[in-house]
Amino acid sequence: MAIYLDPPLWPAHGTHFSHLVSDTSLEELHSFARAEGIPERAFDGDHYDVAESRYAALVAAGAVPVEGRVLVRKLIASGLRIPARRRSGSLKLPLLTRWNEVLPGHDALFLDLLDRWGEEHRNYHGRTHLLAVLEALDLLTAPAAPPRSVLLGAWFHDAVYRGVAGEDEEESARLAEDRLAHAGLPAEEVYEVARLVRMTADHRPDAGDEAAALLSDADLSVLGGDPTAYARYLAAVRIDFAHIGDADFAAGRAAVVRQLLELDPLFHTLRGRALWQDAARRNLHAELG
Repeated sequence: MAIYLDPPLWPAHGTHFSHLVSDTSLEELHSFARAEGIPERAFDGDHYDVAESRYAALVAAGAVPVEGRVLVRKLIASGLRIPARRRSGSLKLPLLTRWNEVLPGHDALFLDLLDRWGEEHRNYHGRTHLLAVLEALDLLTAPAAPPRSVLLGAWFHDAVYRGVAGEDEEESARLAEDRLAHAGLPAEEVYEVARLVRMTADHRPDAGDEAAALLSDADLSVLGGDPTAYARYLAAVRIDFAHIGDADFAAGRAAVVRQLLELDPLFHTLRGRALWQDAARRNLHAELG
């Protein structure tokens, strides 16, 4: 039985936070937190968020300091971990880890994007989708890492989301141009990221455009899920458009499905076609039917 604490890496409220977990039970975790004066509001389902100013005192009180990856493994092994995809708010740590791999030292930009992806009106087009696109890019490029411009394209591709096709992608591209230029990225890389974001409006990359093919395939990878996953995707999309009546939504969604089925190819990378194309076409035809 032990309490574990990872390094204070999560930026928020002008400081950085650690995560405090138990490898045995929530009762043990709550007891330790109460003894150390950690408020209940700091509890987030399976861990406590604690400011870096408390780090040394918590270690002195018996918390075992470990790296973030070790802490996650301990939490998974305990059976206490809440799967990230069941709770959008819990994605902050995996998304922060991925952000620091692509653009470290830009905490303010990360927090802005995280807030945008976590807006209340989003359901499908939220943090879970962002993480899924980033994971799909890993699959498409393994064992190599995806190009930075493609990863940034994923981070920005739905950064502005109001449910208006075309306008959302254009505003997201402009946001990328503004924020990445301010972050000091080279002009040619800023242009490339914005170009990739605009491509997601129709998912029609030009032949030979490998970067656009990667982002397009990753963004559409949800279409190639198993029937249960695809049903969850459809339910989440319906919630995103809850303000639209059933008849109008059905008509609009049918038009979207037909447009997707007209894409030839639907996936543009060899690996994307192998991973998702057959299942995606089955799912789309079944939905249209």
